[in-house]
Amino acid sequence: MEAIEIKNLSKSYGDFALKDISFTVPKGAVTGLIGANGAGKTTIIKCILGMINYKGDIRVLGEDLKDSVKDRIGFLLEDVFISNYLNLNETDKIFSKIYSNWDSAYFKYLTSKFDLPNDKINQKFSKGMKMEYKIAIALSSKPELLIFDEPTGGLDPVVRSDILDIFLEFMEDENHSILLSSHITEDLEKIADYITYIDKGSLILSEEKYNLLESYGILKCSKDDLLKVPKEYILKYREEKYYLEALIKDKKLLKSKFPDLVIDNIGIDDIMVFYSKGENL
Repeated sequence: MEAIEIKNLSKSYGDFALKDISFTVPKGAVTGLIGANGAGKTTIIKCILGMINYKGDIRVLGEDLKDSVKDRIGFLLEDVFISNYLNLNETDKIFSKIYSNWDSAYFKYLTSKFDLPNDKINQKFSKGMKMEYKIAIALSSKPELLIFDEPTGGLDPVVRSDILDIFLEFMEDENHSILLSSHITEDLEKIADYITYIDKGSLILSEEKYNLLESYGILKCSKDDLLKVPKEYILKYREEKYYLEALIKDKKLLKSKFPDLVIDNIGIDDIMVFYSKGENL
């Protein structure tokens, strides 16, 4: 069973549209959802959570989305409203009535770990504290699936590290899964098992992170050398002042056939830049 299965998802907003998106979030894994601002990541998450209408088929935890399934999901979206005038004790009381598996002891553990003050309403929390507060709520519902939209955006490295540690702790249970949308690809390179890349409403790739980083590479060469490389290896290219760079796949096989080529390792950011700014051969 997949944690999330999306087939032929489409959604139109006038000048923007999701275009026939299909991918899965495997159970027991962390899937990173990447793409530029406006690519469609938040729209996909809202479709999964049943917050907007769409065309296509989405199954969550093996079922159509319904109240019993929602009870097994912890989520965080920037524009989801939580009253600004709740302190931690009031938050605990309210959410214990919303989620059937709410764990007050775990909520107190997390808020203590994050050094959140008991006596302040959350309106007076800093940006980082507000994010930790929302993450504590999502995790304390004891979900099987976490769906987070930019949970570490704008936070300092120490806070981000604490949050990633909490996510890894959550994933110690093999029945747990995470879908994590983030611009901070450094975080995804640390904790993600799979990467799904959306650009301008279209699915570019959805692959296991290790295979992606092991297979893809950056070829640096002259134009003449690039033309010698079989086209099936070249995904995108761009011109620099003194040489060409190309995003290539199957880098080990290509290197074995052309041992004199310079092929560098690649990061998730590099893949996004090439698909965004590169050209087809």
